[in-house]
Amino acid sequence: MTTTSVVTMAKHAIGWSIALSILIIVSGILAIVVPPAAGIAATILIGWLLIFGGVMHFVLAWYTRGVGGLIWQFLLGLVYAAVGIYMLMHPVAGLAALTLALGAYLFVEAILEFILSFRVRPLAGAGWLMLDGVVTLVLAILIWITWPSNSPWVIGTLLGVNLIFSGTTRLMLLLAARRAAAV
Repeated sequence: MTTTSVVTMAKHAIGWSIALSILIIVSGILAIVVPPAAGIAATILIGWLLIFGGVMHFVLAWYTRGVGGLIWQFLLGLVYAAVGIYMLMHPVAGLAALTLALGAYLFVEAILEFILSFRVRPLAGAGWLMLDGVVTLVLAILIWITWPSNSPWVIGTLLGVNLIFSGTTRLMLLLAARRAAAV
């Protein structure tokens, strides 16, 4: 393989990666425009992942049966599979549960950020941790006080924001790589 063919392949790959980054950004915009659909899609994906995790626990139970892990792995597999099946059969209820879990996660994250900000208080930038904790706590409280009526839009909107930022970050890195390759 010659150097020219490697450069050509790299330029081709960057072009495709840029196109995929733009597609990620557009997907994020669509998720924000139609957050219930994005939330349901995320719920269905998580349901399937839980079922897959349950199957993996069943497999692990089978292979660890001589070590004494059979019952625990089998029970974990049942829980994973049952929750996954429930989420697939009742995606709106699953979405409400995910929204509540997100609120709980943000609350715990805020508490940990407060603790960390007090522990590193003498260091520069510790105030940013406190600010992050305050914003995270406000988000957790907003999710909790408006739950379950917020369930149709919270997960989809946050997923959309994440997709936009991820796609934009990837796009900027690729454009910088393309400029560097052109030099």
